[in-house]
Amino acid sequence: MALRLDPVFAGCLPEAGPGPGAPGSGAPGSDHDALALRAVLDAALPVAFSGSDPAPDVERRDAAVTAEDGVLLPVRWYHHRDRAPGSAVVFFHGGGLVGGSVEAYDAFVAQHVQWSGVPVLSVDYRRAPEASGEVPARDGFAALRWLHRHAGELGVAPQRVAVMGDSAGGGIAAAVALLARGADVPVSRQVLVFPMLDDRTSSPDPHLEGTTTWSHQDNLTGWRALLGERTGGPDVTPVEAPARLVDATGIAPAYVEVGSLDLFRDECVAYARTLWSCGVEAELHVHPGAPHGYDSLALGSDFARRWRADRVRVLRSL
Repeated sequence: MALRLDPVFAGCLPEAGPGPGAPGSGAPGSDHDALALRAVLDAALPVAFSGSDPAPDVERRDAAVTAEDGVLLPVRWYHHRDRAPGSAVVFFHGGGLVGGSVEAYDAFVAQHVQWSGVPVLSVDYRRAPEASGEVPARDGFAALRWLHRHAGELGVAPQRVAVMGDSAGGGIAAAVALLARGADVPVSRQVLVFPMLDDRTSSPDPHLEGTTTWSHQDNLTGWRALLGERTGGPDVTPVEAPARLVDATGIAPAYVEVGSLDLFRDECVAYARTLWSCGVEAELHVHPGAPHGYDSLALGSDFARRWRADRVRVLRSL
């Protein structure tokens, strides 16, 4: 049977123009295109999350993290007022490496805290093309270290800190888990929601035509903004593109979810397989007929209740 969009998403995907996943337009690869894609994403993401569940019990506090090079990175701490922390999550927003922000993802993060009771530190890492190479991941690692240093005052158990992200943020979360392994900084779990992991995913997939909200052109634009001419070549590090990881021994176990109609499907499956081959536990969900960004679509459906239940289960298990 051919791949096809789950009927639950009928009417959710636009026939033209940017959708909930906010694809860009035009030829990929230049700084101009990356900034144009950012503009589309930054306009679309708050709209995509406007249907998020309310979070009346979630409190917010803004702070700043100092990056390796001294730059101050805005972060936002989310805490459920009626529940003791214990565990915590460092969250990295999506946006194709070029877009997105803590503010754009505010409703998304707050609803996950409301559902699970687990507090979250949401991070405004620097974006490409202004930041290149390993900078976004190392910004994320600086935030992880900040949370560990402030664990006592925040009521967080250092051994119960996870990293989480969606799309590009999922790739950054995986990279932060890798950096944490090398620095012996505790990470209890990688929670990766349709993560963007592989700079070599740059060719159109004919099976996804008309169903994907993130195209191969968008993908190449994002990766070229981060990596330039090294995109797809032999000199890309696993910190830049976690799909390049060969030896996953000792890295945090992972929870990975992706749709079967997502451009990132194969790289997500391959990442889980890499972890398994190195003796690292990975829970993998490939949702049939689901496109990229499905968690902003068909929110009242049984499908949405399933992915929500899985995420809440994993977050509460930290």
